[in-house]
Amino acid sequence: MKKMKVALIGVGDISNKYVDNLKQYPKIVEIVGCAARDYEKTVKRAQELGIDHVYESVDALLADPEVEVVLNLTVPEVHAKYNLAALRAGKHVYTEKPLAATFAEGKQIMDLAAEKGLTVCCAPDTFFGSRLQTMREQIDAGTIGRITGGEVSMLCHGWEFVHPNVAFYYRPGGGPTLDMGPYYLTALVSLLGPVEAVTAMSGRSTETRYLPLMDKTVPVEIDTHVTGVMRFASGAIVTATFSFDVWDSIRPRMELYGTDGVFIMAEPDSNGGPNIFGGDLWLRRKQDFRWGKMPRPEGVNDIPFETVPCDRPFNETGHDRNSRGIGLVDQVLAIQEGRQARANGQMALHVLEVLEGLVNAAQEEKWVRMTTTCNRPDALPADFLQK
Repeated sequence: MKKMKVALIGVGDISNKYVDNLKQYPKIVEIVGCAARDYEKTVKRAQELGIDHVYESVDALLADPEVEVVLNLTVPEVHAKYNLAALRAGKHVYTEKPLAATFAEGKQIMDLAAEKGLTVCCAPDTFFGSRLQTMREQIDAGTIGRITGGEVSMLCHGWEFVHPNVAFYYRPGGGPTLDMGPYYLTALVSLLGPVEAVTAMSGRSTETRYLPLMDKTVPVEIDTHVTGVMRFASGAIVTATFSFDVWDSIRPRMELYGTDGVFIMAEPDSNGGPNIFGGDLWLRRKQDFRWGKMPRPEGVNDIPFETVPCDRPFNETGHDRNSRGIGLVDQVLAIQEGRQARANGQMALHVLEVLEGLVNAAQEEKWVRMTTTCNRPDALPADFLQK
C-alpha cells in the first residue's frame, strides 16, 4: 500500500502523543511537517517532537502538494476554520474533538468534504480500545441481551489544576459537554447506534474561574454542569451528567443495562472510562443479580461482579502513553481500501449535534430531536494492525 503524508496544524500539549503513535506505523503514515501561530515556538516544539520541517505559516502548509492529510490539533473554537481551509486546499482531515465548536460549523465541514470528495475523521478514537471493543463484541453476541438503558458520568472540577492552558475550556466549544462529552457519546454511538432525541438541564457554579497554572481569572461563558437524557434509535434510554463543578465522586463512568445483565466501567476517576483505551469491564449476569439468592450463606456479604477479560489491542490505561491517533491510521487504510473509516466525520457530526442538543435543550427547556444519523462504526478486528 502507499503511505500517506500527514502535516500537523497545532503542536500543543496533546501533539506528542499523536506524533509518537503515528511514528509506529511508518508504512502507513509519514509526518512531513507542522505549523502553528508562533513560528519560533513551533520550531522549538518540532525539535522536541522530532518533526524535521516547520512551515512558516498554515497557508504554506496547505499549499504544499506533498501534504495529503491535515491533522488539526488546534483549540476547539478554530477547528472549523482550519478544517474548512484544509478541505478547500484538497486535503483529507483528521481533527481533534469536537469536529467544530457548533453543529452548524460541523455541517459546513461535512458538506464541503462531500463536495470535494475528501474524507474527514475526528477524535476521539478511544473506542478503538480494548475495553470498548470487548463491550462491542459482547453486546453483539447478546451477553447482556437487548440494551434498554444506561448511565454515563464525567464529574470533576475542571482541568486547570493539571493543564497548562485551559482558558478555552470555559469558552464556546469547550466546557464539560463539548470537551469531555465526545468520549462518552462516541463510545455510546459505537455500541448502541445513533440518538433520536435529547433533553437536559444545566447551570454553572460560578461566573469566573481562577486558573492557577496560568495565574489568571477568566470568565465562564458556558454552563459547567449538564445533566441530560438521550433516547437512542434502538430504544435505549441513557442519562448523562457532564460537570466541571464536582470536587469528587465515586460514581462509575459508564453503566449499560440489558435484559440479561449489566456492563460497568467502574473506575471513579473522571479521566477514566471512555477517556482511556483499556481498563476493567465488570459484568453482572441476571442469574447472579444481587438479591436473587437470599438468604446468603454465613459470612457472604455480597456477590462480586464478574471481570470480563479485555485482551485486545490498544489497552493502555494511562494518559502519558496511549494510542491516540490510531483513528488517523485507520482513516488512511480506509481511503486506500475504499471503505468508511471508523472515526468518520458523519459520526462526529452526529455526536456534535447530540451534545449541542443537550446544551440547547437545557437552555430552552425542551426536547430536541436529531436531524442527523450515522452508522455504528465497524467493529475492530482483534488482529487490527497486528499482521
